[in-house]
Parts: sequence; structure tokens; C-alpha cells
Amino acid sequence: MVGEETGNVTRREKLIAKILAGTSDQSVSFDALVTLLQELGFELRIQGSHHIFSRRGVAEILNLQSRPDGTAKPYQVKQVRTALTRYGLVGEDDGS
Repeated sequence: MVGEETGNVTRREKLIAKILAGTSDQSVSFDALVTLLQELGFELRIQGSHHIFSRRGVAEILNLQSRPDGTAKPYQVKQVRTALTRYGLVGEDDGS
């Protein structure tokens, strides 16, 4: 589960670092991304294969879909990265 301790750095912190680096957008786990957004206070609504996230104070609606291999679509990871940085969400409740 995201947020479990693995040494001194949590999986959640590793995921956030991976997203912010922007070098591994092809390999971000869809389930881990969904969990991260929920932990950051986004509300999830599911319509078919679309996982739609919204949060008070965030203008963008994030609409995510999993690829067949269980990873998130790279352009959607970029949208999440943009929202995290634009709204300063990367320091909230993650120990950083």
C-alpha cells in the first residue's frame, strides 16, 4: 500500500518523487496513483472505466483511465504532476 514505510522513505514519497521527476510517466501504477490522489483529498467518482477526481480549491478535474498493463496513461500522469505542483499539494500529509 502507498504510504507504508520502506526504510526511511515511504512508498508514497517515492511515488511523488517519480511523478515529479517526469522521467517514468510510462511506468506509474494506476492503482498507486488513484490511492495517492485519494490520500491528498481528491474525491473519486467512477463512470465506466473513467476515474474522475475533483478537489475543493483545484480547478482541474482529473480524468484517469488504466492501461491494459495496469499503469496510468503517461499524459494523465503529466496532468496529475501539473496539478500537484500548481496547487502545492506535494507537501501535504506526506512527511516531506
